[in-house]
Amino acid sequence: MNILIIPEDFRNDQYILKPIIEAMVTELGKPTAKVRVCKDSLLGGVSQALKWDNILQIIERYKGMVDLFLLCVDRDNDVGRKTVLTNIEQQAQNILPEKKGFLAENAWQEIEVWVLAGHSLPKNWNWQAIRNESNPKEVYFLPFAKECGVINEPGEGRKTLANEVVSRYKRIRRICPEDIANLEGRIKNWL
Repeated sequence: MNILIIPEDFRNDQYILKPIIEAMVTELGKPTAKVRVCKDSLLGGVSQALKWDNILQIIERYKGMVDLFLLCVDRDNDVGRKTVLTNIEQQAQNILPEKKGFLAENAWQEIEVWVLAGHSLPKNWNWQAIRNESNPKEVYFLPFAKECGVINEPGEGRKTLANEVVSRYKRIRRICPEDIANLEGRIKNWL
Protein backbone atom coordinates (compact mmCIF):
# COMPACT_ATOMS: atom_id res chain seq x y z
CA MET A 1 0.00 0.00 0.00
CA ASN A 2 1.28 3.45 -0.93
CA ILE A 3 0.17 6.43 1.13
CA LEU A 4 0.84 10.05 0.21
CA ILE A 5 0.45 12.64 2.95
CA ILE A 6 -0.44 16.10 1.71
CA PRO A 7 0.55 18.62 4.40
CA GLU A 8 -0.27 22.30 4.35
CA ASP A 9 3.49 22.98 4.37
CA PHE A 10 5.88 20.03 4.18
CA ARG A 11 8.96 21.94 5.35
CA ASN A 12 8.20 21.33 9.05
CA ASP A 13 5.10 19.13 8.96
CA GLN A 14 6.91 16.23 7.25
CA TYR A 15 8.91 15.55 10.40
CA ILE A 16 5.74 14.92 12.40
CA LEU A 17 3.32 13.47 9.87
CA LYS A 18 5.49 10.75 8.34
CA PRO A 19 6.53 8.96 11.57
CA ILE A 20 3.13 9.28 13.21
CA ILE A 21 1.22 8.04 10.15
CA GLU A 22 3.73 5.17 9.81
CA ALA A 23 3.06 4.23 13.45
CA MET A 24 -0.68 4.50 12.81
CA VAL A 25 -0.72 2.19 9.78
CA THR A 26 1.57 -0.26 11.58
CA GLU A 27 -1.01 -0.33 14.38
CA LEU A 28 -3.62 -1.05 11.69
CA GLY A 29 -1.68 -4.11 10.53
CA LYS A 30 0.07 -2.52 7.55
CA PRO A 31 3.71 -2.24 8.71
CA THR A 32 5.05 -2.46 5.15
CA ALA A 33 2.94 0.41 3.81
CA LYS A 34 5.07 2.99 2.05
CA VAL A 35 4.31 6.40 3.54
CA ARG A 36 5.57 9.49 1.73
CA VAL A 37 5.06 13.19 2.23
CA CYS A 38 4.14 15.23 -0.83
CA LYS A 39 7.01 17.62 -1.48
CA ASP A 40 6.48 18.24 -5.17
CA SER A 41 3.90 20.91 -4.48
CA LEU A 42 4.85 23.33 -1.74
CA LEU A 43 1.42 24.50 -0.73
CA GLY A 44 2.89 26.93 1.78
CA GLY A 45 -0.07 27.18 4.12
CA VAL A 46 -3.55 26.00 4.97
CA SER A 47 -5.28 28.39 2.57
CA GLN A 48 -3.41 26.81 -0.36
CA ALA A 49 -3.99 23.28 0.96
CA LEU A 50 -7.75 23.90 1.01
CA LYS A 51 -7.93 25.00 -2.64
CA TRP A 52 -9.44 22.23 -4.73
CA ASP A 53 -7.35 23.13 -7.81
CA ASN A 54 -4.13 22.53 -5.84
CA ILE A 55 -5.39 19.19 -4.49
CA LEU A 56 -6.58 18.17 -7.95
CA GLN A 57 -3.10 18.80 -9.39
CA ILE A 58 -1.54 16.59 -6.70
CA ILE A 59 -4.08 13.82 -7.27
CA GLU A 60 -3.54 13.93 -11.04
CA ARG A 61 0.24 13.81 -10.59
CA TYR A 62 0.28 10.88 -8.15
CA LYS A 63 -2.92 8.85 -8.63
CA GLY A 64 -1.10 6.13 -10.56
CA MET A 65 1.33 5.55 -7.71
CA VAL A 66 -0.80 6.17 -4.60
CA ASP A 67 -3.50 4.06 -3.00
CA LEU A 68 -4.48 6.48 -0.24
CA PHE A 69 -4.09 10.25 -0.13
CA LEU A 70 -4.15 11.89 3.31
CA LEU A 71 -4.66 15.64 3.49
CA CYS A 72 -3.52 16.73 6.97
CA VAL A 73 -3.86 20.35 8.05
CA ASP A 74 -4.12 22.36 11.24
CA ARG A 75 -7.56 23.30 12.54
CA ASP A 76 -6.27 26.68 13.72
CA ASN A 77 -9.40 27.21 15.84
CA ASP A 78 -11.56 27.28 12.69
CA VAL A 79 -14.80 25.44 13.56
CA GLY A 80 -15.69 25.26 9.85
CA ARG A 81 -12.46 23.57 8.80
CA LYS A 82 -13.90 20.04 8.95
CA THR A 83 -16.73 20.98 6.57
CA VAL A 84 -14.23 22.30 4.03
CA LEU A 85 -12.18 19.10 4.36
CA THR A 86 -15.28 16.93 3.90
CA ASN A 87 -16.09 18.80 0.68
CA ILE A 88 -12.55 18.24 -0.64
CA GLU A 89 -12.80 14.53 0.24
CA GLN A 90 -16.05 14.19 -1.69
CA GLN A 91 -14.62 15.94 -4.75
CA ALA A 92 -11.53 13.72 -4.63
CA GLN A 93 -13.53 10.49 -4.29
CA ASN A 94 -15.59 11.53 -7.32
CA ILE A 95 -12.51 11.50 -9.54
CA LEU A 96 -10.51 8.63 -8.01
CA PRO A 97 -10.88 5.02 -9.13
CA GLU A 98 -12.88 2.77 -6.79
CA LYS A 99 -9.90 1.19 -5.00
CA LYS A 100 -8.17 4.51 -4.32
CA GLY A 101 -8.91 6.65 -1.29
CA PHE A 102 -8.69 10.24 -0.15
CA LEU A 103 -9.13 11.25 3.49
CA ALA A 104 -8.73 14.69 5.02
CA GLU A 105 -8.20 15.44 8.70
CA ASN A 106 -7.45 18.52 10.77
CA ALA A 107 -5.27 18.46 13.84
CA TRP A 108 -6.78 19.93 16.97
CA GLN A 109 -5.41 22.76 16.84
CA GLU A 110 -2.01 22.06 15.24
CA ILE A 111 -0.14 18.85 14.40
CA GLU A 112 2.64 19.76 16.86
CA VAL A 113 0.18 18.83 19.62
CA TRP A 114 0.39 15.20 18.45
CA VAL A 115 4.08 15.20 19.34
CA LEU A 116 3.43 16.79 22.73
CA ALA A 117 0.84 14.06 23.41
CA GLY A 118 3.54 11.42 23.31
CA HIS A 119 5.98 13.16 25.64
CA SER A 120 6.15 13.59 29.39
CA LEU A 121 5.40 17.28 29.70
CA PRO A 122 6.37 19.76 32.41
CA LYS A 123 4.31 19.19 35.56
CA ASN A 124 2.81 22.69 35.47
CA TRP A 125 1.33 22.15 31.97
CA ASN A 126 -2.31 21.18 31.71
CA TRP A 127 -3.24 18.87 28.84
CA GLN A 128 -6.69 20.40 28.34
CA ALA A 129 -5.12 23.86 28.19
CA ILE A 130 -2.76 22.62 25.47
CA ARG A 131 -5.67 21.14 23.47
CA ASN A 132 -7.70 24.34 23.86
CA GLU A 133 -4.87 26.74 23.04
CA SER A 134 -5.34 28.54 19.70
CA ASN A 135 -1.58 28.69 19.10
CA PRO A 136 -0.10 25.59 20.77
CA LYS A 137 2.90 25.58 18.46
CA GLU A 138 4.12 28.93 19.75
CA VAL A 139 2.84 28.63 23.32
CA TYR A 140 3.84 25.01 24.03
CA PHE A 141 5.70 23.17 21.28
CA LEU A 142 8.51 25.61 20.52
CA PRO A 143 9.26 26.28 24.23
CA PHE A 144 9.25 22.50 24.79
CA ALA A 145 11.68 21.97 21.88
CA LYS A 146 13.91 24.68 23.31
CA GLU A 147 13.77 23.14 26.79
CA CYS A 148 14.70 19.75 25.28
CA GLY A 149 17.68 21.32 23.48
CA VAL A 150 16.48 20.41 19.98
CA ILE A 151 15.16 23.75 18.72
CA ASN A 152 18.11 24.13 16.29
CA GLU A 153 17.64 20.65 14.81
CA PRO A 154 15.60 19.90 11.64
CA GLY A 155 12.11 21.32 11.77
CA GLU A 156 12.90 23.23 14.99
CA GLY A 157 13.09 19.92 16.85
CA ARG A 158 10.08 18.32 15.17
CA LYS A 159 12.13 15.49 13.68
CA THR A 160 13.77 14.42 16.95
CA LEU A 161 10.71 14.94 19.13
CA ALA A 162 8.38 13.09 16.73
CA ASN A 163 10.74 10.16 16.33
CA GLU A 164 10.92 9.87 20.11
CA VAL A 165 7.15 9.36 20.43
CA VAL A 166 6.32 6.87 17.67
CA SER A 167 6.77 4.00 20.11
CA ARG A 168 4.08 5.68 22.24
CA TYR A 169 1.56 5.93 19.40
CA LYS A 170 -1.25 4.34 21.45
CA ARG A 171 -0.88 7.10 24.03
CA ILE A 172 -1.13 9.76 21.31
CA ARG A 173 -4.27 8.10 19.93
CA ARG A 174 -5.82 7.87 23.39
CA ILE A 175 -5.34 11.51 24.31
CA CYS A 176 -6.02 12.93 20.83
CA PRO A 177 -9.38 11.30 20.03
CA GLU A 178 -10.77 14.17 17.94
CA ASP A 179 -8.06 13.90 15.32
CA ILE A 180 -5.59 10.99 15.61
CA ALA A 181 -8.11 8.38 16.76
CA ASN A 182 -10.64 9.69 14.25
CA LEU A 183 -8.18 9.47 11.36
CA GLU A 184 -7.09 5.98 12.41
CA GLY A 185 -10.70 4.81 12.46
CA ARG A 186 -11.36 6.30 9.06
CA ILE A 187 -8.26 4.63 7.56
CA LYS A 188 -9.34 1.34 9.15
CA ASN A 189 -12.78 1.66 7.53
CA TRP A 190 -11.18 2.48 4.18
CA LEU A 191 -8.96 -0.62 4.43
